[in-house]
Amino acid sequence: MHWLPLLSYFFGGAFLANAVPHVVSGMMGRPFQSPFAKPPGEGLSSSTVNVLWGFLNLAIGYVLVCRVGDFGLKDTADIIAFGLGSFLIALFSAWHFGRFNGGNRPERI
Repeated sequence: MHWLPLLSYFFGGAFLANAVPHVVSGMMGRPFQSPFAKPPGEGLSSSTVNVLWGFLNLAIGYVLVCRVGDFGLKDTADIIAFGLGSFLIALFSAWHFGRFNGGNRPERI
């Protein structure tokens, strides 16, 4: 088992998961935080910018998952790498963007 394709699937999962809020917000006509806002990642970007950024994330995610190695839906290591990348960017986004959109950080246990 080679580690480079697994690393690619990890980042592919992150890019694909990151595409979701940008494309959805853009399609709904709502502004959302993006790296192009001022300040980056905190200010709001237009819905058009978010659609473009979301589709760029989709394209990068596609390349990283479908064009590197031989990704298999039945290969446990591939799915774990992909899922971990998706999960971690989703969790980070919930914590980061929750400050601006009414969410909050997890409570201490």
